[in-house]
Amino acid sequence: MALPAPEWRGLLARRWAALDPPLRERLAGASLHDAVHLGCDLLRTEEEEAALLRLCQRVCTGKEPEAASFYREQGNREFSRRRYRVALRLYSKAASHEPPGSPEVSVCFANRSAALFHLEHFEVCLEDIARAESHGYPDRLLPKILLRKAECLLCLGRLQDAADALSVVESKIHMDGLMASPTHQTVLKKLGQLKVKLHEKERCPEPAREARADMQGKSEIWEENDSISGASSSLSLNFDTERGRHLVASQDIVPGQSLLKEEAFVSVLCPGESLPLRDSETAWDTRVTNADLYCHRCLRQLLASVPCRGCSYAKYCSQDCADMAWEQYHRTECSLGALLLTLGVFCHVALRTVLLAGFAEVDRLVEWSHSRDKDPHNPRAGCKRLSEAPEAGAGTRGIPGCNDSGQYHSSYQAVFHLLPHAEQHSPEHKFLCVLSVVAVCKQLQEAGLHAAVLKEESSEQWPKPKTSEQTSAELSPELKTVAEAMLRHVLQLQCNAQAITVMQELGPGDGAVVNKRPVRLATAFFPVLSLLNHSCCPNTSVSFSGTAATVRASQPIPRGQEIFHCYGPHQCRMRAAERQQLLSQYFFECRCRACLDELESDVKSMVSMRNSFCCPSCQAPMQGEGDLLCCSDEACATSVSRENLSCRLRDLQQQIKKALDLLRDGKADQAIKMLLKCQMDAGNFLSPEHLLMGEMEDHLAQVYATLGKWQEAARHLRKSIGIVEMHHGPSSVETGHELFKLAQILFNGFAVSEALSTIQRAEEILSVHCGPQNAQIQELQEMKTCLSELPRSILQRT
Repeated sequence: MALPAPEWRGLLARRWAALDPPLRERLAGASLHDAVHLGCDLLRTEEEEAALLRLCQRVCTGKEPEAASFYREQGNREFSRRRYRVALRLYSKAASHEPPGSPEVSVCFANRSAALFHLEHFEVCLEDIARAESHGYPDRLLPKILLRKAECLLCLGRLQDAADALSVVESKIHMDGLMASPTHQTVLKKLGQLKVKLHEKERCPEPAREARADMQGKSEIWEENDSISGASSSLSLNFDTERGRHLVASQDIVPGQSLLKEEAFVSVLCPGESLPLRDSETAWDTRVTNADLYCHRCLRQLLASVPCRGCSYAKYCSQDCADMAWEQYHRTECSLGALLLTLGVFCHVALRTVLLAGFAEVDRLVEWSHSRDKDPHNPRAGCKRLSEAPEAGAGTRGIPGCNDSGQYHSSYQAVFHLLPHAEQHSPEHKFLCVLSVVAVCKQLQEAGLHAAVLKEESSEQWPKPKTSEQTSAELSPELKTVAEAMLRHVLQLQCNAQAITVMQELGPGDGAVVNKRPVRLATAFFPVLSLLNHSCCPNTSVSFSGTAATVRASQPIPRGQEIFHCYGPHQCRMRAAERQQLLSQYFFECRCRACLDELESDVKSMVSMRNSFCCPSCQAPMQGEGDLLCCSDEACATSVSRENLSCRLRDLQQQIKKALDLLRDGKADQAIKMLLKCQMDAGNFLSPEHLLMGEMEDHLAQVYATLGKWQEAARHLRKSIGIVEMHHGPSSVETGHELFKLAQILFNGFAVSEALSTIQRAEEILSVHCGPQNAQIQELQEMKTCLSELPRSILQRT
């Protein structure tokens, strides 16, 4: 949720409508500095404070002992059912609600280690055992987890470490001296079994596995740019009044060539489709969101998370990540978790940006922005100067965001110089942003976090949260500066926010064929990536690894051509009119080649034709711009309302969703019947090239693969690929992902010859868009190696 909760937006919309017209006019034309001062005066009513408090109470981010007990019990129940992956998630939720260093949190880690052991994640299991011990796991239960530790070490082939662990267990048992209880008898029996297994492994060591060369693929062409951090030397930074700052090819560029590698200046994990809401009428929420699946600092996928010491929301991949996040920003954000989730990701990114930059740098640049606005009769002059052309002969030194040496770094200065377009946002939206950032800063002051924001004192000296006496107190001058910077960043994000995406598995992910879809994982500032202008037919692809973005050429780019990135609306996905409407949020009219070709000609877009309706009577294409559509075959003369066909399309999508739910419930046969019926219905009113027709073929391939019917699965997936190629092109990343799935199916179906050719094509496409280190490419290379090592007699038969 980029913007605040709907209830907060609704309240402030009503508040805006009730303001006196002169005050509305003042706010509409106010500078960022003046807007914050007005916002401090306006956010003082009990109604707003009560509304925010009520909204924040709906979001559970504190540590709740009752929640911990609930999740632990649910985890034990799932563990007893041998649903170890589900149990793992529940134990992680339980650990996030327990205070650090408590016996209860140590039990959570110990229980989670058992689930990890059954899932054969032995290294991570050892880490959880160590966590359980460090958090004071009960002494009487230690032999149990120490035996698990020894068994993990045995499985990993670390025989000496396993022997040492078994010796520790043996000593511990003898020291306790309680040999008669059933529990101790079970421990002794397990100890004996592991000692036998250890002696067997020592007598007959397993043969060493042949070291396989790392599959690195082709080395990437890369030479660092002297002027633009993270950019290739094949790029140059230019500026003109029409396009603003932009990057241009300084030499001929080939497809797949890396152009930019940038670490996000700041990123904030998007919580996912549902916030961790607490419903008083039901048990605690057991849904899993992105907040449970990825590290809140580096965005690595989580298996066994390390919880924050102060809240239940933030989770990390390691103690190092947790400590670094705490030192850099989370010690300030921790107690504000519910408020930040309520006010949306943009507010959260704005606050974290300021915290990472440090108050001294924020104050310097805010003061600089004031000095740029000297003309009291032109309050927009400062904003305009940020976008005006540099002086002749200044080179890159005069381009906003560059330092005195003309270098453009991925720094806070570069972030600050991204255009906020303050004068182009609607006054009502600006009002919402002002009061939201002021609410955050007031909460910082009330929580006694003023010194933390300014980084004036050590953490031990920071004041404790203060009482509600200061609830309506005036913000300190320093926090007003913070609020002004935050307001600038919230406004910037509408045009400069970059979504960090990841290919996320659909379903449990333990099948022979893994189905994935791109998911928005985080919102970030990439100041160098933000230099790329939009095109609906871009010449680059962007991929992500954690918080790092890599831009690659997706087609040949001749010297002198501008480097373009797609902001979302793509010519393969929607018509020009739809694209222009979506792009209006960026405050420009797209004049890319695709838009000009489509808008200036009378030819109907390919997207419209391929995603069109067909006649229910004769299946000829339907035509017409209004609500009444007519069959293009004059002999048929059938006419149908557009709304009627749109309603049928919505019903069809609901039926497809139900079929996928059946598949998730293990009812594959029923899912096939429903999908085949959907396919038959769709053929009566959708174009054969409609994207939904391709999606149904893809779903059928998935179901047949689940049943191990590889030939049927491949047949349907080939049809899906044909439609994807028609829409996105034979060299598109979408085609590459579909070919990857076909390669998996052919590999499992032992169709060696076709599998090898499909692997080759998928690898060529994905390496251009995603680079040789991409996980899918690594898996394709492993499949190719496995097939190539088959006996010649088998290869000749397939």
